[in-house]
Amino acid sequence: MYKFHEMPLAESSNIEAEIQEKLNVFQQFWNYVTSSETWGGYLWSLIDIVIIFIVTRAVIAIVHRIIDHTMSKKEKMRLNVNSRRMVTVAKLLKNVTSYTLNFIMLLLVLAEFNINLGPLLAGAGVVGLAIGFGAQSLVKDVITGFFIIFEDQFAVGDIIETGKFRGTVEVIGLRSTRIKNWTGEVHIIPNGMINEVTNFSLENSIAVIDIAVAYEEDAERTIQIIKETVEPMVAEIEDLLKVPEVLGVQTFGSTGVTIRVIAECKPYTHYGVTRIINARLKKALDAKGIDIPYPRLVTYQRAGKGGMNDGT
Repeated sequence: MYKFHEMPLAESSNIEAEIQEKLNVFQQFWNYVTSSETWGGYLWSLIDIVIIFIVTRAVIAIVHRIIDHTMSKKEKMRLNVNSRRMVTVAKLLKNVTSYTLNFIMLLLVLAEFNINLGPLLAGAGVVGLAIGFGAQSLVKDVITGFFIIFEDQFAVGDIIETGKFRGTVEVIGLRSTRIKNWTGEVHIIPNGMINEVTNFSLENSIAVIDIAVAYEEDAERTIQIIKETVEPMVAEIEDLLKVPEVLGVQTFGSTGVTIRVIAECKPYTHYGVTRIINARLKKALDAKGIDIPYPRLVTYQRAGKGGMNDGT
């Protein structure tokens, strides 16, 4: 004969409760899956994500167009332009814009899934604050370098002066700037130390030539000779942009008068242009017999008790 063991009543009730709980969970899941409100919410969330994506792409495209237009305008305005630098700056700004807008888009998409962004942003803020305190000078250099590039304060190939350094800019980085002096020294300056900059390459420079002529010479004749000498120079000197202008008598000295000539030339080429004009004017004045003043000493020699002879 078979013997049947009866299950305790309490254990049977627990099994039935567990089965009922699982059935309730499945029923809730089924109701959630088959609910029109659920799929409607997902549909609206999907639509919102698509809209966010499209708007982000459109904003990025518009900002990139603005950057290209701005760089093109700056390239036309600058006299000594470096096209590779403009392309580099444009790419840098485009990358920064893309990263920033894509990060914002990611936050908005996460918000559509009801993800709490507070702890994420708080953590990023704490990390950024720690980096800022730990590398203050580096952050200062990078920020200053970014604004140097963004504001187009100077470019590679420009001749600038900052502090006690003057020379040609060879490299502009987010961390430092490298300047080469005309004698060959290379100065590497952290961008955070660049407080004031004088740029000699943005506008045309003026060469100032002062010619000293003896008092015995006719000033009007000398000015006319100078004018005839400088007129053809604009076609002969590459860095000269206009015919040099003879201003006239500038000062009276102890041994002669000074006649001033000014000449507009390419940026930071006035030193070389001044030397060329000086050499040609000296040759022309010598050919016309115009004396350059020089110190003279007058002496008197006694001839005897009752008289005096003078001589030079």
